[in-house]
Amino acid sequence: MKKLAITMGDPGGVGPEIIVKALFCTDIRDYCVPIVIGDRIPIEEAITLLKMPAKLQVITSPEESKPIQRGRSIKLIDMGIIKRLKKGRPTAEGGRASFSYIKRAVELAFNKQVDGIVTAPISKQALSMAGFRWPGHTEMLSDLTHTKDYAMMLVGGPLRIILVTIHTSLKSVPSLIKKDRILKTIRLAKKACNMLGIEAPKIAVAGLNPHAGEAGLFGDEEIKEIVPAVKKALREGIPVSGPYPPDTVFHKAYRGEIDIIICMYHDQGLIPLKMIAFDEGVNLTVGLPIVRTSPDHGTAYDIAWKGIANPSSMVEAIKLAAKLRIY
Repeated sequence: MKKLAITMGDPGGVGPEIIVKALFCTDIRDYCVPIVIGDRIPIEEAITLLKMPAKLQVITSPEESKPIQRGRSIKLIDMGIIKRLKKGRPTAEGGRASFSYIKRAVELAFNKQVDGIVTAPISKQALSMAGFRWPGHTEMLSDLTHTKDYAMMLVGGPLRIILVTIHTSLKSVPSLIKKDRILKTIRLAKKACNMLGIEAPKIAVAGLNPHAGEAGLFGDEEIKEIVPAVKKALREGIPVSGPYPPDTVFHKAYRGEIDIIICMYHDQGLIPLKMIAFDEGVNLTVGLPIVRTSPDHGTAYDIAWKGIANPSSMVEAIKLAAKLRIY
């Protein structure tokens, strides 16, 4: 089975808890060999909090890990960073630790010691407190893997969405909607379909404006930038159509008529996806030279270390990572 590095995320958030819960799911032992990249203290405290009959086994490399049996052991590569756990809030120490886990996981993936990585949630505030400039996982991973062309993709229920713009203000979006950027995202959408094993994909592009601009009445981004990008992609042989009015395209995908939607900005895609798959959504970074997935939620400091965090998104992220292939 594939070996997956699972980074612990922010130690003060729900990462340790959802990892421990996820690794006790029967599904996971049938999908992969999970190896946690993190710290002993938070994982031990999570096991105690959840009263799990787990044995923590500290290893130094993935080669020491074998397929798990439910209730037996959790394999951990201990980074030895957290000496005193601060729960339920962002800290500079948590930001530094989060980065260290991800950096180690990327190194393991590049060295072919693991087949992919699954990242538990990190805090943008904690990263900033630690002196890092990245606004999130996606941008950090692109730098660590020296990747120029990448995109954030979300999978949840029957919906798959990929974003042209990610973490930017809404007022900045129209100036970023350019033909080349859209075309790049269409190409990445086709790559994502290859990774998912979709042989004859139906790729749709959402418009930016209401009614997809209504022939220029509500904005001209569709005419000037989106349509030319779609036409160029079609000439390249990519099966894409649009732009479609944003208020109808998601219903088509929900009914199974579309495999993946290219969305112009963050909330355009994430609002409908979280409406129907809030607890099971998975974040996938397309374009990296390695497989990377993540739960589609944050550190949830408000419920962290109370034993109530839902591991469903982490479970789905692990299962998806085990299925994906890099082409």
